[in-house]
Amino acid sequence: MSLADELFIENCRDIIANGVSDEECHVRPHWEDGTPAHTIKKFCIVNRYDLQKEFPIMTLRRVYYRSAIDEILWIYQKKSNRVADLSSHIWDAWADENGTIGKAYGYQLGVKHHYPEGDFDQVDKVLYDLKHDPNSRIMTNTYNHADLSKMRLAPCAYSMTFNVTGNRLNAILNQRSQDMLTANNWNVCQYAALLIMFAKSTGFEPGELVHVIADAHIYDRHIPIIEKMLAEPEHPAPQFTLDPAVTDFYAFTPDSVRLENY
Repeated sequence: MSLADELFIENCRDIIANGVSDEECHVRPHWEDGTPAHTIKKFCIVNRYDLQKEFPIMTLRRVYYRSAIDEILWIYQKKSNRVADLSSHIWDAWADENGTIGKAYGYQLGVKHHYPEGDFDQVDKVLYDLKHDPNSRIMTNTYNHADLSKMRLAPCAYSMTFNVTGNRLNAILNQRSQDMLTANNWNVCQYAALLIMFAKSTGFEPGELVHVIADAHIYDRHIPIIEKMLAEPEHPAPQFTLDPAVTDFYAFTPDSVRLENY
């Protein structure tokens, strides 16, 4: 069993057994037949993944990790809000008449800010500080209150806080809301890959990814699917490799990542 499987099973069993339903509340999402999509949820789940031990991908169901990595590079590398810049179609439903998701995600990371060292966007400031001031405990943040009304969807995974301890780069992923079935391991995989790429680009070894979820929920119609998943056989975590020839964060692609025996 992979650690990702173990934590997913533990989280979902806890939510189903001890979570709180919002069936008495008004909710924004609806199913295709018009029925409100209610959830059962737990407040504040914290999971820790040691990237020295294994890459945290779930084996209970197939995760299309190249698409997940393509999305994180769309946000952090391309700093784009245009759905045409993304290989998959996962954001198509949120696109506006201009084909963008508004001032969300990659848009926020690409805005330049002035610092004593010069003008940087958020990603370049992280990379600069990791090389020149690794004890600065730098972070990225896409939850900009001034622009929330101009975003097609407020960010769910909204910040990464980076911390260098010894020769290892660690990070905390903060997430205000998560659909456990659809997005949990997808987000874990993509931000683990991002951390590994940042470490490789700045001369560190990858350390721990800590995932903090404020509202971890399962949709009502997803509960039978998850219960079936929890009965599936688990498999060992696959072997992760990152293209050793690439040391520039902006040169990584989804094909730079390989998972053996997945």
